Amino acid sequence: MRGATSRRRRTAGHRLHISRLALLAVVSLVASLISVGVSWAIFPEGSAPVADDTSFDAAKFYETHSGANAARGVLVASAPGASLVPKPVAGLNQAQTNNAFIVIEVARQMQLPERAMVVAIATALQESYLRNLANPKVPASMRLPHDGTGTDYDSVGIFQQRVSIWGTPEQLMDPAFASAKFYNRLLKVNGWQQMSVTNAAQAVQRSAFASAYAKHATTAQRIVDELTG
Repeated sequence: MRGATSRRRRTAGHRLHISRLALLAVVSLVASLISVGVSWAIFPEGSAPVADDTSFDAAKFYETHSGANAARGVLVASAPGASLVPKPVAGLNQAQTNNAFIVIEVARQMQLPERAMVVAIATALQESYLRNLANPKVPASMRLPHDGTGTDYDSVGIFQQRVSIWGTPEQLMDPAFASAKFYNRLLKVNGWQQMSVTNAAQAVQRSAFASAYAKHATTAQRIVDELTG
């Protein structure tokens, strides 16, 4: 009898353990669904196509910004011994620094505050580590100047903007035009100035990894300080 009673107790305990595990699994699933629902409500999956930025003339920008023109690899006459391109900063290589410089110069052209520069640089660090990436899935991008390649959907450029949403490969592979696109979308976000760098960047990018921008905020600030100082 004692043996049978012991077995029944063990069986009951085993069933209770399984029930608890099942309950925890259900709670975890519900919490996950709630999290996804809240995230979708705040940042819906996908974005409506962004209208062409007719207010920003990239060609004119380069004509009037010799430093930015030099940063994109175009030879520009300068005084002997002088360099229009800044030296690498914050652990970046020259190509990354050039792209960061263009991002900042576009913000200046658009008369945006430093906060916008920091959000943009943090975003570009996360999306491409400030490299102008072509994409084999977008053949036209492979024929344009680039610093490497990526294969995320049809995303190209330093902000990994999708060709099916943001613009043509030629536009989005141009760091100045891509920057203007980013800033224009940022300016449409209500209260972006008071948001954290992460939330401001996510409001524009609608990334599947919403918290990823946070780790670049300090480096972005340093880059902006060194390139504007």
